[in-house]
Amino acid sequence: METPILKKNTSVPRQSIFVTEDGKNLLFTFILVSSLFLLWGFCNGMIDVMDKHFQTELHLNLAQSAWVQFAHYLGYFLMSMPAGWLAIKLGYKGGIIAGLLLVTVGGFWFIPATHIASFRAFLLGVCVIASGLTFLETVANPYTTVLGDQRFAATRINLAQSCNGVGWIFGPIAGRMYFYSKDAAGHSTGSQTLYIPYAAVAVVVIVLAVIFYFANVPDIKTADDYHLDDPTPDGSHSIWFHPHFVMAVAAQFFYVAAQAGIFSFFINYMTTQAPAIPPSWDSGVIHGLLETSKNGTLCISDGGASTLASVGFICFLIGRFTGAGLLKKFSAHKILGLYALLNVGVCLLIFCKLGWVSVICVFLSYFFMSIMFPTIFALGIFGLGIRAKKASAYIVMAIMGGAILPKLMGYVADKTDISRGFIVPIFCFLFIAFYSFAWPKLAKSEGMHSVDATRTH
Repeated sequence: METPILKKNTSVPRQSIFVTEDGKNLLFTFILVSSLFLLWGFCNGMIDVMDKHFQTELHLNLAQSAWVQFAHYLGYFLMSMPAGWLAIKLGYKGGIIAGLLLVTVGGFWFIPATHIASFRAFLLGVCVIASGLTFLETVANPYTTVLGDQRFAATRINLAQSCNGVGWIFGPIAGRMYFYSKDAAGHSTGSQTLYIPYAAVAVVVIVLAVIFYFANVPDIKTADDYHLDDPTPDGSHSIWFHPHFVMAVAAQFFYVAAQAGIFSFFINYMTTQAPAIPPSWDSGVIHGLLETSKNGTLCISDGGASTLASVGFICFLIGRFTGAGLLKKFSAHKILGLYALLNVGVCLLIFCKLGWVSVICVFLSYFFMSIMFPTIFALGIFGLGIRAKKASAYIVMAIMGGAILPKLMGYVADKTDISRGFIVPIFCFLFIAFYSFAWPKLAKSEGMHSVDATRTH
């Protein structure tokens, strides 16, 4: 059935972003939920600098160190369906609290894991924390889309994901402080202090769980644009009959695969592929990023690359904020498709090994990836009514792409170099571009507009 064409309406008040149709202002609830995005951004940011730590301490190659990413995203895969089921049974509030408690368990596990000093013990902690984050992402992502006018769903989820970007900035900084710490003699103490930021996260999460327990977190469902909630002769509808959702699951798989590969091998890229640093640059802030290599040239150190990872996430955060603005003016699928094609271009330039041009392109890839996860999410659950929670679980399950393809990227890098490994995310972004531009036909909609609409579909 064809849906009505959306009309431009320039008189929509800004405050309606967080006001529901019945006039309730949910700004405070939105801010509270957005804090969860900052939490898992911080945890993900630490994961992205942990790979290089284990490469150095345990003498692992790139494909082997990718087990960190595998354990992280395995937690998402294993818990996404239970999280979706609990979100339906317990509501948004109950699902969030369950996720926070699980993150607490994982965070405190790093204390005994540090004494066990086993790679597998650390991987278990990573997996448990990721399992808790799965609950939070399964619940919080779709929840942001209903905390106000449905026309602003894509804008709200991108604003909330901007908090995720803030967490990602500080995660690598904490990682550098505790994963690459050294004693007075210059010996690494990272293996002894790795637990500290995770134990701190566990304490903060306990406080958040208490706040959510007493806070007003109303259970709101999305608009049932496809009438999935209507009674049928067989008593059920299936989300799998809606290709815009099915393809969103695949698109999210490939997006997270590309993101995990680029993020996790960022330090390796900066320490091995960046051109030699001229001696004239060795001063001020730059000095703290550098070290002298075995052949006597200046290069970026592991700790310096960790700091630069935070710069990459600043680019990511800027992309989130500017992208949220673009999504208020243009169709979400068009912006997503444009950013995907631009990322194909920058990854191709990285693959070609063009010196500092390629280095700059790595940071540009962060910028153009910024809106992809939340926008794919919003497009995928569009119009699914109460089944958005179940659909959300499957889209979160697709995060498993981050466990599988980074190992392929690491394998290619081990056989050639990390620049050539960027061939893997190129194909991922090509698929996302295909989904984006095919979305109107898949969803039978003119487009998902955040502002330029007078009514929902």
